[in-house]
Amino acid sequence: MNFEYFIARRLINANGGKSNISAPIIKIAISAIAIGMVMMIISVATGLGLQQKIREKVSAFNGHIIISNFDNNASDVSIRPISTKQDFYPKFKNVDGISHIQAVATKTGIIRTASAFEGVILKGVGKDFSWDYIREFIVSGKLPDFKGSLNNQILISEFLAKRLGLKVGDKFSTYFMKDGGNALPNLRVFSVSGIYNSGFQEFDSNYIIGDIRHIQRLNKWQPDEVGQFEVFIDDFSQIEQKGKEVYEQTGSLLNTKTIVQKYFYIFEWLKLFDFNIMLMLGVMVVVSTINMVVALLVLILERTQMIGILKAVGAANWSVRKIFLYNAFYLILRGLLWGNFIGIGMLLLQRYFGIIKLDPASYYVNEAPVYISWDYILLLNLGTMLVCLLVLLIPSYIVTKISPVKAIRFE
Repeated sequence: MNFEYFIARRLINANGGKSNISAPIIKIAISAIAIGMVMMIISVATGLGLQQKIREKVSAFNGHIIISNFDNNASDVSIRPISTKQDFYPKFKNVDGISHIQAVATKTGIIRTASAFEGVILKGVGKDFSWDYIREFIVSGKLPDFKGSLNNQILISEFLAKRLGLKVGDKFSTYFMKDGGNALPNLRVFSVSGIYNSGFQEFDSNYIIGDIRHIQRLNKWQPDEVGQFEVFIDDFSQIEQKGKEVYEQTGSLLNTKTIVQKYFYIFEWLKLFDFNIMLMLGVMVVVSTINMVVALLVLILERTQMIGILKAVGAANWSVRKIFLYNAFYLILRGLLWGNFIGIGMLLLQRYFGIIKLDPASYYVNEAPVYISWDYILLLNLGTMLVCLLVLLIPSYIVTKISPVKAIRFE
């Protein structure tokens, strides 16, 4: 049997490895590691969760990469049409990592009801539109079906529905201005098929989703003319590289822009979370390490006579140090187990019950999202354990300075 491990186990099992002197110090050290792990797990899970959820919401309304005409239009409205007769449509085969491409068009209008009116952007979509991102936002009704003949079904946000007094099944009039001149606007009567709530105020207050053929008729476009293409990629971390590759494959008459470029202010804000996460991890590791150093020093001082006896019978300094490092490893492990149990438990409560609510006007979500992955949880545990043990090598060096004769006489 390993000599050092045997002695360390005896120390741990003897009265729980604690005396009246070291008991409170050890409890504080274990609690500090547990609390630190809880804070680290929560900070990483909520930081990554918020980043992921906001990226999903922005891409739900824009795709990851937008292909459009070169023009001076700074709004979200389609001005000049693009032909769908492109090499990259309906399948983008020249760039790897492209999961989907869809054709859309947008046009501004004014919804008029008996009690209110609101300016909106009608986003026209067709049978190639992916509803995967939008589906989770539905709060009532159903998704409209644009695979058959032209219909008047509309998906409207909960924000607009409340302001206009609309519910599923209601019909409403929408006016679209004609280009050039003072002619009477075009009128379309739509019906509410479903109501969504993305929690993203910038989109919820503006967008309604309908059949792209309405916009094609309003703009007098051909059936093969659209406003822009939205491209979805498999790996968001490669969006910058994929944006460049898509740009190179779309020709000189078309422009491409990633959502990171279009909504740079949002993604710059999201980058701050990376700094906050790293700061939190650093603070928690430092606090945990300091408490473990104090606990280890107390254990060494408490066992001074034992150290002297072990040295007197021929134990090497490194062997004695290993005894206390084994002891410290046990304390660290206990703290990590409690920290993981509490931290993961709190994340699961938040995921399934949404206890912590957030202001969507500030955070773009209604409740704090969490991202749970065993990868980062394992890395946090291994990293914390490794850093603590490496730092504990320093105070364990005190063992080498203890004289066997003086230690045996130590009271």
